[in-house]
Amino acid sequence: MGCCESSLLAVKGQEHPHPGPQNHSKPATAAHHVSSDPAGGGAALDGATPPFSEFSLADLKSATDNFSSDLIVSESGEKAPNVVYKGRLPNRRSIAVKKFNKMAWPDPKQFADEAWGVGKLRHNRLANLIGYCCDADERLLVAEFMPNDTLAKHLFHWENQTLEWAMRLRVAKYIAEALDYCKAEGRELYHDLNAYRVLFDENGDPRLSGFGFIKNSRDGRSYSTNLAYTPPEYLRNGRVTPESVIFSFGTILLDLLSGKHIPPTHALEMIRDKNIPLLMDSHLEGNFLTEEATAVMELASKCLQYEPRERPNTKNLVATLAPLQTKSDVPSYVMLGISKHEEAPPTPQRPLSPMGEACQRMDLTAIHQILVITHYRDDEGTNELSFQEWTQQMRDMLDARKRGDLAFRDKDFKMAIECYSQFIDVGTMSSPTVYARRSLCHLLCDQPDAALRDAMQAQCVYPEWPTAFYMQSVALAKLDMQKDAADMLSEGAALEEKRQRGGKGS
Repeated sequence: MGCCESSLLAVKGQEHPHPGPQNHSKPATAAHHVSSDPAGGGAALDGATPPFSEFSLADLKSATDNFSSDLIVSESGEKAPNVVYKGRLPNRRSIAVKKFNKMAWPDPKQFADEAWGVGKLRHNRLANLIGYCCDADERLLVAEFMPNDTLAKHLFHWENQTLEWAMRLRVAKYIAEALDYCKAEGRELYHDLNAYRVLFDENGDPRLSGFGFIKNSRDGRSYSTNLAYTPPEYLRNGRVTPESVIFSFGTILLDLLSGKHIPPTHALEMIRDKNIPLLMDSHLEGNFLTEEATAVMELASKCLQYEPRERPNTKNLVATLAPLQTKSDVPSYVMLGISKHEEAPPTPQRPLSPMGEACQRMDLTAIHQILVITHYRDDEGTNELSFQEWTQQMRDMLDARKRGDLAFRDKDFKMAIECYSQFIDVGTMSSPTVYARRSLCHLLCDQPDAALRDAMQAQCVYPEWPTAFYMQSVALAKLDMQKDAADMLSEGAALEEKRQRGGKGS
């Protein structure tokens, strides 16, 4: 599949075949990404999550200061030797990078296939995977970074305040929704679900770590925690099933109820004896409704049944937990007692040209003036036509472009779209300028999706044309995808700097 096709599929929210582990190109633009629509899964994405990409090892070394020990955020034990680092991309986006043991996934294609499969998942209840790297014997996963610690930290190792009851109920529901979405997407298996896999984002909302969808190694164990918390069927045959994940969700419910990591067998004895006060976290100081706690205990008991077929499914989990939600109007960061971290969109580190500045201001009038003045100067070299192609069809096509140019100059943007479309639909000649002009026309007609597609097509025709990136930036900003818009603005500025050092064009 070509660059233009993959770009358009990314815009439409569809997936395209991944390039395979032998392709180690840097994911610099929308043309190297795949995204997936989270339809049918409850809370949709807000547009800030980047599509899934392939990273080079150099990208990730740079992001993590050559995998500095100072940036380690978690380490596993001997059973699953891998390390998670905090990193930062050039656009200032924070990421989490999981670095596997060198022999964990000897087959790069198998690892790439697994990563791309999980990379299709996109939901606000997940800490989504945004990329992977296969380089020689290195295997790495990249995910959104969650800055507000794990559920384990907030339950077991808190310093300032314990999790209030309403927040615990919210955690249970959100993780149940994450599992239900993943089941709907055909990704039911989650390895070693526990309180360390539940993370809190910049808004304080709980999310399920995307790393857990991939085993720690191709043939390795799926559970690295104490055997007392492991599903009984896993102890029998070493296999993870969808019912195993429900069992592990039950252990998280126990954590939320007790504020401690209690072995399921011990907890089930207390539940059977209806010894609610003994099981409940004393740090809650009685600030919970007994009816709600009883409902959660009963759900935990069902999840922890010895026979897998007797456990509830993910829809049952959500249906049970949804009516228990209280304080729905209180933001999670307030209940967590943290300040909401508002990270400003990244700004270009390089000076912008007049075109770049006009796009940063989203000044469509100024963009129009610049495109009229620039005319087709930047199209030079993008088309080479044989003598045989100078047919009547070619003359008609160029006439359509000429009529489009007149309409564009006179600000008749609907007519310009019609004429430029006639030029484009013939397909004999590709003009990045025509795509850029039609993109602006779409913006002026309040059609940002169409504008983004045209700007991406301009990039496909001329991959190093700053204007293509600048126009993508404006369209993304109109779609309220501010971080992505800033990324495209930075890309355009970088290409202009390259031009000034002697690159293509002037």
